[in-house]
Amino acid sequence: VQLQASGGGLVQAGGSLRLSCAASGRGFSSYGLGWFRQAPGKEREFVGIITRYGFTYVPGSMKSRFTISRDNAKNTVYLQMNSLKPEDTGIYYCAADDGSGVRTGVREYRYWGQGTQVTVSS
Repeated sequence: VQLQASGGGLVQAGGSLRLSCAASGRGFSSYGLGWFRQAPGKEREFVGIITRYGFTYVPGSMKSRFTISRDNAKNTVYLQMNSLKPEDTGIYYCAADDGSGVRTGVREYRYWGQGTQVTVSS
């Protein structure tokens, strides 16, 4: 499967963005879809996942602000980000894996998109 992330940009602190990740190829509905981000000089960080069953998990630091959803008919996964902070700045990546569980590690995902830049100004 190939993934294409989009929707990044420059936004002021407190603002919102919705990232999209479109997938090509078969079997989209059977994939778990994750979002990660990477700030300059830092390791790639898990942002959240939506499993093939529609279960979502976003870690506590982002849980109240970020929401993940998917539209299997459009082969697309979304990351809605509200109340953005300067520390949310980074390149955001979508990833897919055909496992059924909640995967939070970079190495647990087989397929990756190219990333989209999110910059939050203070």
